[in-house]
Amino acid sequence: MNKQTHIYQFSGPLQLESGKIIRDFPLTYTTLGTLNPKKDNTVWVFHAMTANSDPSDWWPGMVGEGKFFDPHYFFIICVNIPGSCYGSVGPAHPHHASGTPYGKDFPFFTPRDMVKGFDALRTSLGIDSIYLGIGGSMGGQQLLAWASLKPQLFQYIVPIATNAFHSPWGKAFNASQRFCMEYDPTWNSDTEDAGMEGMKIARSIALISYRHYETYRKTQSDNDHALEYPRSESYQRYQGEKLANRFHPISYYILTKSMDAHDLGRGRESAEQALSIIQSKCLVIGISTDILYPVSEQEFIKQHIPQAKLEVIDSLYGHDGFLLENESITDLLKQFTLS
Repeated sequence: MNKQTHIYQFSGPLQLESGKIIRDFPLTYTTLGTLNPKKDNTVWVFHAMTANSDPSDWWPGMVGEGKFFDPHYFFIICVNIPGSCYGSVGPAHPHHASGTPYGKDFPFFTPRDMVKGFDALRTSLGIDSIYLGIGGSMGGQQLLAWASLKPQLFQYIVPIATNAFHSPWGKAFNASQRFCMEYDPTWNSDTEDAGMEGMKIARSIALISYRHYETYRKTQSDNDHALEYPRSESYQRYQGEKLANRFHPISYYILTKSMDAHDLGRGRESAEQALSIIQSKCLVIGISTDILYPVSEQEFIKQHIPQAKLEVIDSLYGHDGFLLENESITDLLKQFTLS
């Protein structure tokens, strides 16, 4: 598969949308496949909030040998987002001036800030154009942010279950998750696992927004008519523990702020104007049961990107359908790229 993990060192200062400046920081990224001589086979995959830079790990139905994004044909790149705990600059990294870890003082990146770092990496690789960019959820936010900064960069873009600006509904979910962490008695301690119990509860809140009423009805019903400890409660606890085994609370806290700060219209005439300058051919994909990023948000994107079409996948899985409906997404991509 020719999979490799690399570290790109961003050199110099980057002024963030918040006004803060960060400099000389690492971006960890994974490549699969080989860049062809014409440098026209690049697929840039953008990961969602708690994923890593290896899309064959968290999207195995789409990326890998024999899948739609086959490394035999494409040069696939995915960068771990700043603020994460999977290699790119984040709370555990040393501050460029003090040398001590940022911790809770890490200056969160908006999706627009993130892709400014990605663009420097792209330039260092000598890639002038990208064949296709794809991402769901927060990954789709990054994709749209980059496409609106570089309207001619991508030949095709595929934003899935995402939006042009994060909604009050989505921000409320994220705020409630942060409250859980802030009220964890360990949150303000200096221990390695500060806020971990709060993050477990936060994840259970998030999961409700990722799924749908029908998802729980069909997968978590109590067939034995349990009086105590219903199956759905056990499931919520399990998901919190599962995340705690692989993610860091401060990164989780900060990345919810990154998602909340997504707004293509900031500093521009409007989000509509930011979308209208994108020249890529665009396939917007929505999930019928998505309550976190409802289809109306994808309709907005489709309405304002000139060469855009919208397809809606009927799914049991709510927002998480963007990770699970691989067969449907593959079929739509085949139709889109061959049309």
